[in-house]
Amino acid sequence: MPNRLAHETSPYLLQHAENPVDWWPWSPEAFEEARRRDVPVLLSVGYSSCHWCHVMAHESFEDTETADYLNAHFVSVKVDREERPDVDAVYMEAVQAATGHGGWPMTVFLTPDAEPFYFGTYFPPAPRHGMPSFRQVLEGVRAAWTDRRDEVAEVSGKIVRELAGRELKYGGADVPGEQDLAQALLGLTREYDAAHGGFGGAPKFPPSMVVEFLLRHHARTGAEGALQMAQDTCERMARGGIYDQLGGGFARYSVDREWVVPHFEKMLYDNALLCRVYAHLWRSTGSALARRVALETADFMVRELRTAEGGFASALDADSDDGSGKHVEGAYYVWTPAQLTEVLGEDDARLAAQYFGVTEEGTFEHGQSVLQLPQQEGVFDAGRIEPVRRRLLDARSRRPAPGRDDKVVAAWNGLAVAALAETGAYFDRPDLVDAALAAADLLVRLHLDEHGRLTRTSKDGRAGANAGVLEDYADVAEGFLALASVTGEGVWLDFAGLLLDQVLERFTDPESGSLYDTGADAERLIRRPQDPTDNAAPSGWTAAAGALLGYAAHTGSERHRTAAERALGVVKALGPRAPRFVGWGLATAEALLDGPREIAVVGPAGHPGTLALHRTALLGTAPGAVVAVGAPDGGELPLLADRPLVGGEPAAYVCRNFTCDAPTTDADRLRTALNG
Repeated sequence: MPNRLAHETSPYLLQHAENPVDWWPWSPEAFEEARRRDVPVLLSVGYSSCHWCHVMAHESFEDTETADYLNAHFVSVKVDREERPDVDAVYMEAVQAATGHGGWPMTVFLTPDAEPFYFGTYFPPAPRHGMPSFRQVLEGVRAAWTDRRDEVAEVSGKIVRELAGRELKYGGADVPGEQDLAQALLGLTREYDAAHGGFGGAPKFPPSMVVEFLLRHHARTGAEGALQMAQDTCERMARGGIYDQLGGGFARYSVDREWVVPHFEKMLYDNALLCRVYAHLWRSTGSALARRVALETADFMVRELRTAEGGFASALDADSDDGSGKHVEGAYYVWTPAQLTEVLGEDDARLAAQYFGVTEEGTFEHGQSVLQLPQQEGVFDAGRIEPVRRRLLDARSRRPAPGRDDKVVAAWNGLAVAALAETGAYFDRPDLVDAALAAADLLVRLHLDEHGRLTRTSKDGRAGANAGVLEDYADVAEGFLALASVTGEGVWLDFAGLLLDQVLERFTDPESGSLYDTGADAERLIRRPQDPTDNAAPSGWTAAAGALLGYAAHTGSERHRTAAERALGVVKALGPRAPRFVGWGLATAEALLDGPREIAVVGPAGHPGTLALHRTALLGTAPGAVVAVGAPDGGELPLLADRPLVGGEPAAYVCRNFTCDAPTTDADRLRTALNG
């Protein structure tokens, strides 16, 4: 019989709706029930494409004996971290403070007042490698709750007090300057993996936001070392197993430092960020590899993640059926020499094995290999390789596909809108711009209410119940600003302004300028979450700083620019010490130091001169530059006001803080002005 999760929209929660565990969604009623029964709360947090979440569910939550014990002695609450990032953030902070590490599934035991007192992540069904079994943990927690309640209260109270004392007041400090960004670059150089690209060791995550900083720093200063780190990192990732060499798109991370074996889940946010980064790398260097990867990643998102409503699904699972009915990580993506021969025949299989690095020993498990590009592509005959790649992709498409989390997350769709709009504009792919517009329309239609407030998620055209958090407002505003620059449609600037006004009114500390991840009127948790550091995607804090700065450049709003500058105080504090974790903040600081530049292109729609100047403006490498295009004195975009044609011809005006250089009608001169 289904439990309470059967009524939820989250695919992750729905995966647990048939468990024998009497799950509750996160709700006041769950904690009231724990209070009524005088039992602790088990909080289990995960997400649909999390491999170990599935493992623990199968081992413990689908086990009747374990479920009976849970139901008798606990109130069990299941949370999708992607729907409730605020709940996840607060308790993950507690887990990391108590244990020194974190991860998912996250397993936390709470009092009926939602105060945590025991922590963990994955627990096995039997003791293993020094880890207690999940049943042992449950019995120990029950004993502590029954026999040592005073100790539980003391521990939980201490944790809550410690978390409450961690409020950040970095906002309002001086903005980062030249020296701060130079120190950040030096810090990145020290952590750079010169042999394999990227930063740090294994596991290695794609450093999208850091690469964006490096590209902007090079554009502003000419620092060749910054560009080299960006180029080499992007090439290593694109040639490694973390990139899907057949279908495009990136996996979540590499388990090794060489980018060979990925954790196979594919997330929308990674692919949106990386699509944009590779497009920007091409814009800076003309790299054919960057162009190919940007377009293939964009096509992957549209082909495999786009929903029927026009939005983009959250993720593809790491696991899939290996053909025997057993779900195995990576089964959809890996190959043996024998499988190549079965699809291609002996001659083409030998070519494919050499080209993609498939060996008898394998690079993964059980003699299977993850496809890579270990040798330079020019060594091989492209006329033979491309048909081979298509045949392998076609054969793979007949394998059981990984599951898809169809949940539409506002923030991640905002990132996708920005990436697809820009990639479509750069490479003359209007279909990609159309896909960005459709996703933006869905966000306005389904996620945005008449007061400018966002709903975090939707599924199958039905809005979820959870309020948007800071990253939703910031990333959706970023996507709308990109659309305004690409399309010249002022409505997207207006929508961005609505969202950013919410950021100023509900997410910003008026005294310090610090930002919170939840609105002032959001559900009260044991701590109001607040994290300025980038993780898999830009933090809400740094994303908001970037969007506020871009909106100010479009409109001349001092209020928004001041808020951006105050928010960037955190980058001055953290950038020189921990540059890997504030990459988007550093990229935004580069835009601030450059102006950012405001480019107004005036001219009749469809005029060759207008089109040439607009394209040149979009392809300029000036950090964080904003672009407006339209007829002279076009009422939709403030940058076009009082900008006449020059000699009756379309013209471009390049400005900083609304002080402009002489206009030009020549695209080459505009290119020099923006890339110099």
